[in-house]
Amino acid sequence: MAKKKKQEENLMENEAPATLQPITETLEKNYMPYAMSVIISRALPEIDGFKPSHRKLLYTMYKMGLMTGQKTKSANIVGQTMRLNPHGDAAIYETMVRLTRGNEALLHPFIDSKGSFGKQYSRDMAYAASRYTEAKLDPFCNELFSGIDKDAVDFVPNYDNTMKEPILLPTTFPNILVSPNLGIAVGMACSICSFNLAEICDGTIALLKNPNTGTERLLDIIKAPDFPGGAEILYDRDQMRRIYETGTGSFRMRAKYEFNAKEHSIDFLEIPYSSSIEGIMKKATDMIKTGKLREVVDVRDAIDLNGFKLTFDLKRDADHHLVLKKLFAATELENNFDCNFNILVDGTPQQMGVKEILLAWIRFRAECLKREMSFDLKKKEDKLHLLLGLAAILLDIDKAIKIIRGTEKEEDVVPNLARGFNLTTVQAEYIADIKLRNLNRQYILNRIAEIESLQKDIERLKEIIRDEIKLKAEIIAQLQGIKKKYGKPRNTTIVENVVEEKQSKQDIFFENYTCRVVYTHGGYLKKMSMQTTRSTEEYRVKEGDFIVYAEDAENKDELLFFTDKGQIYRAYVADFELMKAAQMGDYIPAKLNMEDDEHVIGCKCIKDIVPEDRMVYIFENGKGVRVPMSCYVAKSRRKKIAGAFSAVSKPVGAFYEKDKTTLQIFIRSDNGKGALIKSSLIPEKATRTAAGVQILQLTRKAKVDFATDYMDCLGEDAQKCRKLVIPTTGVSLSQLTFNFE
Repeated sequence: MAKKKKQEENLMENEAPATLQPITETLEKNYMPYAMSVIISRALPEIDGFKPSHRKLLYTMYKMGLMTGQKTKSANIVGQTMRLNPHGDAAIYETMVRLTRGNEALLHPFIDSKGSFGKQYSRDMAYAASRYTEAKLDPFCNELFSGIDKDAVDFVPNYDNTMKEPILLPTTFPNILVSPNLGIAVGMACSICSFNLAEICDGTIALLKNPNTGTERLLDIIKAPDFPGGAEILYDRDQMRRIYETGTGSFRMRAKYEFNAKEHSIDFLEIPYSSSIEGIMKKATDMIKTGKLREVVDVRDAIDLNGFKLTFDLKRDADHHLVLKKLFAATELENNFDCNFNILVDGTPQQMGVKEILLAWIRFRAECLKREMSFDLKKKEDKLHLLLGLAAILLDIDKAIKIIRGTEKEEDVVPNLARGFNLTTVQAEYIADIKLRNLNRQYILNRIAEIESLQKDIERLKEIIRDEIKLKAEIIAQLQGIKKKYGKPRNTTIVENVVEEKQSKQDIFFENYTCRVVYTHGGYLKKMSMQTTRSTEEYRVKEGDFIVYAEDAENKDELLFFTDKGQIYRAYVADFELMKAAQMGDYIPAKLNMEDDEHVIGCKCIKDIVPEDRMVYIFENGKGVRVPMSCYVAKSRRKKIAGAFSAVSKPVGAFYEKDKTTLQIFIRSDNGKGALIKSSLIPEKATRTAAGVQILQLTRKAKVDFATDYMDCLGEDAQKCRKLVIPTTGVSLSQLTFNFE
């Protein structure tokens, strides 16, 4: 025991004292390098249109000789790629899958594949293991590697310094806008849609000819994004213009369909690029189960050798137009594509519009072409230099032979030839290496016949490198050739001048009828038909409970529930089933998944939020406030609005006041005081979190415990509590009686 204790003491003595690292230092040393690595080396594409994982894979396949010849096993490709990409084989293969023809994720696939590679439009259609599939580069990849062996781009060592890899690929077309790209980095993301190759080539040519080409002209040339899955773009030119100018925005896409009158079914043949067949089917199935899609009998995945097909079998009496409205409103058959053109230019992330991206690509391509031509120029100049040396001995071949024959030492042959004909060492070395059988007039004349064409080529290359206009002309010629060779008609149809009825979801999904909504102090809501309401005078409520709100409404109306946590919950009247008067009703906190200790303090049925209307809030501290409904107007409908009103003091009542109307509000404190006031006495505040003004003056420990505007639960004694000014001490309630007591 003593020995163990001594060991522990020695260990403690040898331990270094703990040091605390400031959080700023931790972020700088640990987090920032990680963030920069994700942004630059993983998530965002460069100006060539590729992320590093794509580039490493394609370059590996290029070096494997897969541009020509037979396909090889995908497992072989993945294994070779790990020499450049030190990630797991699963991640590399997943990258490869997306680039294949079989996956159908790209307008112009880079990999010619054999085997099952899944589908872009399916989450569950799994691709086969890499040992079962085969692949090679598609001929289209010639446009990616043109000039890569001619110093067109820089190369860097791989992660273990055993081989070189290109920083970028010298793409001969703006692949950045032809291949779609999605990526999530740290603090930023990218979402780049694909465009038609022929249109992009035309747009780039227009900018090459006139860099000041405006957005409107580009919109005429590059009409809209184009996706491999087809579908339709519901075209909004203003919306598209914002995307072209800023690189951010969204546009709507809709599935293409055919109505089969004979089978009474709807066949969807193309779906939006960002949608999945499983997501559509799940949502549609849920709608059928909940009764929102009663017209549909069955949903079937009818994909076969002919291609994509999703079939909805309808009831014989169903209106297929109504079914389409429901499906487009609630499922991914109509979807938004959100654009965020965030790309790396010279290693720096930038958000750019279409024109900016094309101009950046033109600068990149011009530099690649200059380097490629400089490489060719050097080769041709070197060859010309040798041939000029060969031409120098043409007039006296015998002299050359005599020099070689008369030289005693081998190492003196080249210097002697150089002196004899005034040649450079390189030229003399070239002549010395010519076989004796070729030292004749015919051979030399045949070789030097190239001199003139070489001189012309050299002059042409020099002119192009010097002259920006001629360099652009070369790029234009290449783009025209690519368009002619690889250009395809648009897959995605542009639907312009879409005129649609402005219908909300409740107008589409819910049958409309008049009903009565009753809400109790205990939190129970009951929806009853008008027939039930007329046939009964009393509604069943829990013992000790009482009605605080009752109103006739339509089934498509909206219900607002205000809680003591300062939150508003929204639901449709149609979300509740019709009940009989004898039933208790739905318990709202449970129905709307409220917090455990959250209670409803007010309820109101509305058709829509009217900015001129107001909300009146009463708080436990005796204060009250009026807030305009304009504070709650939002672009999207949220089921829950947090921080909807002040919660500095616990709210006890919330009442909806229509414009140019006045409410009668009864307020009661727990020390037996009460007051009936007009809502117009309470000042209106511009912010929804205002704490309000004092209405009921309270003693030190007293608080307001009840407030209502439902006069049916108050007796005649309520009028005796009326006050015309605030704040007020209220009236003693000990001698008065009310229905809720």
